[in-house]
Amino acid sequence: RGLAMDFPEDTAVFDTGDQYLFGPSLMICPVYEHRARSRDVYLPGKCGWYDLYTGIYHNGGITVSADAPLERMPVFVREGSILPFGPEMQYTSEKPSDPLTLFVYTGADGSFTIYEDEGVNNNYEAGAYSLIPLIYNESEKSLTIGKRQGEFSGMLRSRAFRIVSISKDKPVGLDFEAAPARIIDYQGEEISVRL
Repeated sequence: RGLAMDFPEDTAVFDTGDQYLFGPSLMICPVYEHRARSRDVYLPGKCGWYDLYTGIYHNGGITVSADAPLERMPVFVREGSILPFGPEMQYTSEKPSDPLTLFVYTGADGSFTIYEDEGVNNNYEAGAYSLIPLIYNESEKSLTIGKRQGEFSGMLRSRAFRIVSISKDKPVGLDFEAAPARIIDYQGEEISVRL
């Protein structure tokens, strides 16, 4: 989405035509100049932003110079985001998607819902799927993994959540080998943890 869709009160985004939101959490900043290895990025002022690769926090409403090495473009994560990642897979039924790593970008309340189904058919149309709500509360510095809703054939009844907390004072870049702050054994019932 164009930035003006989420930040209509920030008039600076109306002149920013080369950045966009991918979902509610990620701001993508393509590099389009030949041999450029950095670019200026405007961070909308409604919230704070984390550099995806370094975890460094920036206040919104400013322009920063972002590194853009040949192998990647600048990407920023809105504070209050929860980004789940599973194991690397080539196709949906290759192996169970366990454990899941939750990157929690603190600074604001946030939520995310994990959706899962059989992955190989249309049984989800008949209700064969599950939802796991995730809620981060900034004032309590807590993450709640809610009660699982629904079920489907082959669903994991028990799973591990690796929680990586990113904050202004503790920057963590996107690293799938990063040491988690907590590891949660989830059995489908609501559980809350302090980060």
